[in-house]
Amino acid sequence: MAKLDARGYGQRQLMIEPGRSLVGNAGVCLTEVMYLKPGEQKNFCIVDAAMNDLPRPAMYQAFHQIVPVSPRNAADGGNSAVYDVVGPVCESGDWIGRDRSLVVQAGDTLAVLSAGAYCMSMASNYNTRGRAAEILVDGAKAHLIRQRESAFDTFALEQLV
Repeated sequence: MAKLDARGYGQRQLMIEPGRSLVGNAGVCLTEVMYLKPGEQKNFCIVDAAMNDLPRPAMYQAFHQIVPVSPRNAADGGNSAVYDVVGPVCESGDWIGRDRSLVVQAGDTLAVLSAGAYCMSMASNYNTRGRAAEILVDGAKAHLIRQRESAFDTFALEQLV
């Protein structure tokens, strides 16, 4: 408090908003592997989540751990490789994680960790993509707290002049 007093803040009410520290790590973004695209210099793991669902990596190269929901090994038919995990939006910035060592195949579900404060609060309808559903997990119970947006929802507020 001495440093705050020295700057003239000692007699004022100090308010702290701890949102990120409380909910940043509390949420995950679940995404499905749509297909794998091997390349000579880089391999791509294309998922159904995009930069409109989790914009932090595209906006400021934020790191989010990405793990398979049901881990597999090469014997399970997964392809072990280093991938750039990218979304389906045709933008060079549409990536979720770079240089990730994963054993995956199409149809697998990945969890993008530490996404609690960053998905819906930062999501958009960029490229006419509806925002994802939100699920609240309370112990063994799961509750749909926000439905996935449909195309109708996306265009509902538009009108002809």
